[in-house]
Amino acid sequence: MSLTFKVGDATIHRIIEMECGFTPALEFLPNLTKEQLDENRSWLSPAALDANDNLVLCFQSYLVQIAGQNILVDSCVGNDKDRAARPLWHRKKDNAFMSGLKRAGIGPDDIDYVMCTHLHVDHVGWNTKLENGRWVPTFPKARYLFAKTELDFWLAENAKAEVAPIADSVVPIVEAKACDIITSDYSLNDLVSVFPSPGHTIDHYGVKVGKSGADAVFTGDLIHSPLQARYPDLTMRVDYNPAQGAASRRKFLETYCDTNTVCCFAHFPSPSKGYVKRWGDGFKCEYIA
Repeated sequence: MSLTFKVGDATIHRIIEMECGFTPALEFLPNLTKEQLDENRSWLSPAALDANDNLVLCFQSYLVQIAGQNILVDSCVGNDKDRAARPLWHRKKDNAFMSGLKRAGIGPDDIDYVMCTHLHVDHVGWNTKLENGRWVPTFPKARYLFAKTELDFWLAENAKAEVAPIADSVVPIVEAKACDIITSDYSLNDLVSVFPSPGHTIDHYGVKVGKSGADAVFTGDLIHSPLQARYPDLTMRVDYNPAQGAASRRKFLETYCDTNTVCCFAHFPSPSKGYVKRWGDGFKCEYIA
């Protein structure tokens, strides 16, 4: 399985931080029934569902190289962060993420843009690194792209009571004046743009790459598991607006179903990318290795 692939004018690298059985499926997707899970177990296991009925999730960023620019879509979990509620992530010190960048021939100074689809813990972690006791931008030459409503919401939440990922991975970027505040229908250039996909968070966006945005799309967390393709109305336990999230998910799947657009899913198990195909009343990903 290659972690690097070409789509249109873009070279894309999967930068994997970890991939594992993460949370019991019936907890992660609270409106999933045991009967639905049992009915789909044969195709889910073992790639997307482990022996303990935990959904297998990949935590990764996509590095997009296009038109001479290096664009990172989301920044995973990060090191040294206080994440006591998640032992796998708590004060982590591994080199998986940076090694992935190095394999792609890229160092932190080479990143031009970090596109943050939303500001949850596992999508902003490598925004910053710990240096002499301070959180500083990991990618010192990059512009970090935050959706305005998303940023305003989380800064207000953090002002009420500290939200650790915001305090250590977002606020330092704002204070360093390293971010550009965008709308969720923004175009970076003729080959890279974003599209609104709210629901999981208040102003979540996805990313489109290529001429007319039709070569590849990056989902962020509008969908987490292949089960949500099969049943788009399955909601994730921390969705900000579950009904809106389901509508965004179905719209996305309908839009790209039976097209030649390569869909790059943030959390689907490896190989994480492929074409959306119809499956009865739902959808599936026809993977590309």
